[in-house]
Amino acid sequence: MGLFDFTKPKKSDVPDMKSQLMTLADVIAPSAIDITPKSINISGVNARVYYAVSYPRYLTDGWIEPVLNMAREIDVSIFIHPIDTAETLKKLQKKVAEVQSQINMKEERGEVRDPQLEAAWRNIEELRDKLQQAEEKLFNVGFYLAVYGKDDKELNDAENDIRSILDAKLISIKPALFQQEPGFSSLVPLTNDALLVHSKFNSAPLSSFFPFTSFDLTSDNGILYGINRHNSSLVLFDRYSLTNYNSVTFATSGAGKSYALKLEILRSLMFGTEVIVIDPEREYEYLAETTGGRFFNISLSSNHHVNPFDLPMPQEDEDPRDVLRTHTIELVGLFRLMLGGLSPQEETIVDMAIQETYALKDITGDTNFADMEPPLLSDFEMVLAGMEGSSDLISRLQKYTSGTWSGFMNQPTNVDINQKFVVFSLRDMEDELKTIAMYIITNFIWSSVRRRLAKRLLVIDEAWWMMKSEDTASFLFSLAKRGRKYYLGIATITQDVDDFLRSPYGVPMITNSSIQLLMKQSPTAIDNIQRTFNLTDEEKFLLLESNVGEGIFFVGLKHVAIRIIASYTEDQIITSDPSQLIQIKQARKELRSSREN
Repeated sequence: MGLFDFTKPKKSDVPDMKSQLMTLADVIAPSAIDITPKSINISGVNARVYYAVSYPRYLTDGWIEPVLNMAREIDVSIFIHPIDTAETLKKLQKKVAEVQSQINMKEERGEVRDPQLEAAWRNIEELRDKLQQAEEKLFNVGFYLAVYGKDDKELNDAENDIRSILDAKLISIKPALFQQEPGFSSLVPLTNDALLVHSKFNSAPLSSFFPFTSFDLTSDNGILYGINRHNSSLVLFDRYSLTNYNSVTFATSGAGKSYALKLEILRSLMFGTEVIVIDPEREYEYLAETTGGRFFNISLSSNHHVNPFDLPMPQEDEDPRDVLRTHTIELVGLFRLMLGGLSPQEETIVDMAIQETYALKDITGDTNFADMEPPLLSDFEMVLAGMEGSSDLISRLQKYTSGTWSGFMNQPTNVDINQKFVVFSLRDMEDELKTIAMYIITNFIWSSVRRRLAKRLLVIDEAWWMMKSEDTASFLFSLAKRGRKYYLGIATITQDVDDFLRSPYGVPMITNSSIQLLMKQSPTAIDNIQRTFNLTDEEKFLLLESNVGEGIFFVGLKHVAIRIIASYTEDQIITSDPSQLIQIKQARKELRSSREN
């Protein structure tokens, strides 16, 4: 025929187009597999498969937990095959006869009784009774696991770690020699038991194999805080199910602390929680705008004002005289802060002047002041001017009433926080006034919270501003203690750990917070953090080496390593990354332009 064959091709020679299409199996299949008697290499990753061959007589609950919580990459498969009860009873009957026969023969020969043989007879009889009464069932159980590593040394190290754990529990494992391929097939999530290495278990010991006993913080209710870095379980929790609803978050700048709280806020809003934020850096404005909340920019030139003389509404079980007295004490603390400290004589004058100022508006402990107009700071100045020995106080007060700093607090309150989400931004407030402004706003929020019972979360970002002064720190601590009565949780966030802990109320704030979140820490603060939270050296180094969004999450006596994860949509709403914010603003600008056109 020659070099070329020009005859008409047969039908069988024409390639089938369907056979040329790429299937899902082709897409997910590894590029290459190298199988040796003791390991299997899949696309450059070495794996070694083991199976369990023997178990102790008794298995304790959670025996598998140390294996699952190892700081190594492992896969575990447990295959459970039910055994027919009728067939099992026949075999057990035969086995009982054999054991009973051995016992009788030993007695006839006058040999010493064998406790092990008698125990076996009792166990079989007990199992027969439970199977007969359907209290137990029998199963063939296969327990397989695989470890991974770059080379044989890593595989051997992983094997030694696992053996040391299981040997201590009298559980023996063996590598699947010359069976690595069926072993690995048994470990991929295809429910294919290709190894078929089984041990028989009844229901009670089989329950100890339950794999989800690893240390986690997962509950039936609540919001998702993140992923457990140890075993990839969900850190799902409800702060309102705890003894108090408070939390503290410590991290260095840029570690993701505000990101984590904004994510909690977003998810809490979906469950009906009302959220109020004191924001020193205007980080929550876009979140408020996106969720339909209210944003108040507090500064000396803004149109939003809060009157420190506003009184909380007395509850049914409260005496108006006690409410007025408590608020007077809080105002004395505010003036101590505003005026740079008060001597005992000055404190007495201020206390009397506050009472006279309220009396000027007919507000006393014997009146119903719920709907009365409260006095202003200028009214207090006028009363103070008529009191002996107040000249120095007046000169120090005038900058707040008629001086440069008079724009914020010497006006009637015109903000309404009866919204699902409210943000008070203090970025444009002078640094000298930020602590004072945070005190006034927090006091105003507390008065509003007491008027109506609802599930609320108060987030105080950069709380170290309030911990700088003993009066503001004391007030914040009182909120943390009393908030539970009004269904209020306090979430404090700070990057200046030393300033926070240096305050006499720093550690009490932590102990009165059921939730603590520690993220990446600086080397200068880590020793203080370690002492305060009783961290191990391993946990200490974990915090030093954590990436953005990683840390340790404490709830009561439990704590886990956590990684904060948000969906794409959530990330677009809560991100503080400048590069992302520029892109988002540009996209919003283009969207507005397209709508206008």
